[in-house]
Amino acid sequence: MLGDGLEWGALTLETADGVAAVVRLPETRVFEDLVPRFADVDGVAPPEIVVVESSATGGARLAVYGLDRGALRAIAATPEIGAPFRWLAPAAIADLDGDGAIEIAYVETPHLRGVLRVWGFEPGGLTERAAAAGFSNHRIGEDFISGGLRTCAGVPEIVTADLGWTRLIAARLQDGRIAARDLGPLRGREDFAAALACAP
Repeated sequence: MLGDGLEWGALTLETADGVAAVVRLPETRVFEDLVPRFADVDGVAPPEIVVVESSATGGARLAVYGLDRGALRAIAATPEIGAPFRWLAPAAIADLDGDGAIEIAYVETPHLRGVLRVWGFEPGGLTERAAAAGFSNHRIGEDFISGGLRTCAGVPEIVTADLGWTRLIAARLQDGRIAARDLGPLRGREDFAAALACAP
């Protein structure tokens, strides 16, 4: 079991005026995520919903849904990983390089290769900006994702574990690549909390 064992076939958005918009996936796909994430990905209100989907044949992908004339529609998605039973764990949604545009980061196969991928939203879809292996933000059996986004001294960084879960890693998007540095030993969840709080 990867986490909580729950998978969902529908996503419902209820607006402030009480109108519900629903999208239902085909039987070969599920929302394999812990919680939907609201984020203004395209810079135009209202915010979008970012989720993880999985297919029976291609594994997981990250999808962005938006409200279009009262209907909830997928407006962008990454490619599927390419093999069944392969998952990805979202890590951050923010302007990671200071260019004014939002990036979305996740760790692909955090239990195997641990590839940190950063995607930028552009009209028409998502474009991969950078990728690097050796990161993890989820362990099999846990119903939560560890680490996340921090901004220390005005610099956004993604906090994860290394693939062996012995070190804390901070990664930033810099000059079109992922620059990572070691923050110290990883002993438990309190180390993630301290790192996210910019504690020395």
